[in-house]
Amino acid sequence: MVRRSNISRQTRIALAALLEQPSAWHYGYDLMERTGIASGTLYPMLIRLCDQGNLEARWTPSPHEGRPPRHAYRLTPSGLALARNLAPGDALTRQNMKGLAV
Repeated sequence: MVRRSNISRQTRIALAALLEQPSAWHYGYDLMERTGIASGTLYPMLIRLCDQGNLEARWTPSPHEGRPPRHAYRLTPSGLALARNLAPGDALTRQNMKGLAV
């Protein structure tokens, strides 16, 4: 289990974005667009959240012919609990998310 104090600001932002549609599958690129988190920060974070059991990942075929499959992510029950247990001040609105690339 990850302690709340060990969760970075960027991870909190990503979890808040995933929590908007907790049972939906989300593509990394879409999360980058919605949160403003740079790919070099976001993708290692998503892998780490998967390794910790907070996200599940799957490959999905591209809707565009000739394009490679895409990785999609969604919250697991433990990830949903983690996202919901963030302090109210930690859950940022979408307006506050954009532009926080590091």
